[in-house]
Amino acid sequence: MRIISGKLKSVRFQPPKSFLSRPTTDFAKEALFNVLGHRLSLYDLDVLDLFAGTGSISFEFASREVGRITLVEQNFKCVRFIKEQAKKYNIEDDLTVVKGEVITFLQKNENSYDIIFADPPFDFKKYDEIVDVVFQRELLDEGGLLIIEHSKRTDLSDLTGYDETKSYGGVSFSFFTNKD
Repeated sequence: MRIISGKLKSVRFQPPKSFLSRPTTDFAKEALFNVLGHRLSLYDLDVLDLFAGTGSISFEFASREVGRITLVEQNFKCVRFIKEQAKKYNIEDDLTVVKGEVITFLQKNENSYDIIFADPPFDFKKYDEIVDVVFQRELLDEGGLLIIEHSKRTDLSDLTGYDETKSYGGVSFSFFTNKD
């Protein structure tokens, strides 16, 4: 995995082979950040990264110096890896890493965000629950984006706030907008 742009551009990091998480491919990540760069300014944002896994998406946001980033990950090994890499690349002050289950975190969270990115396992079945909690609890700022990474075989177009889906290889990103 590598950082595509920003102060850590071209930095490569590799999680241990025993990791269960599926990192977003560099190709898909680059496409996602191109879309984001055209949709909004990536300056001084509050970002929430759900199912953070290796932290790759958050590291990309941190490299671009977006603002405050909160990562939520249930797996202790992933949390430890994220913290180690953040320290190694001197971005630990940009990140708040929370070890916890995503739906529980969302139900208890009191903050709102400009971008919420969720990359659950491809066999995940509760996409609707994530979207419902985010919109019911008003966790997105006005004009904010919820982005869910999923398999191309998954259709999320009937969920609240759905805007569009973009596909890159076997990966799709569905965008949901808080239009209030």
